[in-house]
Parts: sequence; C-alpha cells; structure tokens
Amino acid sequence: MRRNRPRRFPPRSKRSPWRRLFDYGLTIALVAFLAFLAARLDRSAMRTEQGRAVVNDGDTLTLEGERVRLRGIDAPEYTQTCRKAGGDYACGRMARKALVDLIGGRVVSCDGWQRDRYNRLLGACRAADLDLNRSLVLAGWAVAYGNYAAEERQARAARAGIWAGDFDRPQDWRRAHGRRAEPRPDVLSYVGDWIRHLFGLR
Repeated sequence: MRRNRPRRFPPRSKRSPWRRLFDYGLTIALVAFLAFLAARLDRSAMRTEQGRAVVNDGDTLTLEGERVRLRGIDAPEYTQTCRKAGGDYACGRMARKALVDLIGGRVVSCDGWQRDRYNRLLGACRAADLDLNRSLVLAGWAVAYGNYAAEERQARAARAGIWAGDFDRPQDWRRAHGRRAEPRPDVLSYVGDWIRHLFGLR
C-alpha cells in the first residue's frame, strides 16, 4: 500500500533588493500623490464660514448670507409631523428649535468643501466647542445620513427626540410628499474626508 507523502511546497523566494526598492518607491509615490491631492482639495474647495446663524430648519442655517446644510445628518422637514402618545406633533418645528437651543446665540463656525444641488455648503458646524451635527443626532432631532451612525444608535436606545415615538425618516417623508431627495455623501466625500483626516486637515 502506497503511503501518501506529505506535499512539499517550494520555499518562498525572498524579494530581491530591486523589488524592495520598487515597493518602497511605489509607497512613497502614493503618499506623495495623496498629499498633493489633499493640498489641492484644501486650496480649491475648503471654506470656513463664521458668524451669527439664522436657523432655517433642523439641519440648515445661514451664516453671513451663506446657506449651510449640516453634513452627514438629516432632520425632519420643517412642516413634517411625527407621532407620539397616539397623536401627531410638529417634529420638524421642534428639530429647528433644538438647533436654535444648541446654538444658544453663540457664534457658529462651519467648515465644508462641497456643495449640494441647491448650492448649499455641506458643513461640519460648531457653536464654540459644541459639535452641532453630532449633538443633533445624539439629541434625537436628526438621523444619521452618511455619518453619525453610532450617535443614532445611542439616541434610539435612549428614546430621545423623535425616537420617543414613530416617525418617517425625512427622506421617506420627502418622497411621499413629492419633495426632492437630499443627496447623500458620495464616494468622493469619503475619500476627501479620509485624506483630510490622514493629513490632519480641517
């Protein structure tokens, strides 16, 4: 009876010095390209708007004439209603009031580098050191819309804001009422965010 001999695999060949040099050069070239791309994005598109905010609705405000859509979140539309304790309530107006309360009359600063189809700057906004985008989701007056999924889970578990009852997600409400859908962050957004985070760009 023939015994099966263990299969022998050829030893892995070591990379030659030239191959290692090529790999290192390729890595350096890739990092340099990303740095160049980040610098181009920063110079050509990044904007910071600052001033006293006029709050339009739960996720849109105006700073010195510049309309800013809080990026990565979606608040109920101003005329939207939600359901709680067997009745309807004006959750859209309450979402706007929540943003007004979070700002508290302080100066608002928004950083952004993209615009949506309505020419609004898509921004990450702060009132002093308070992250408004994140805080609205944590308070339950906006849902995650490309970012802040962990904050949405916390709000849902705490039954905060609109999570205390039933509601249509804002994009579903817009669709049901013939409104245009808000654009979600696209692949370029995530690539740009990753590059900015990698190189410490705001």
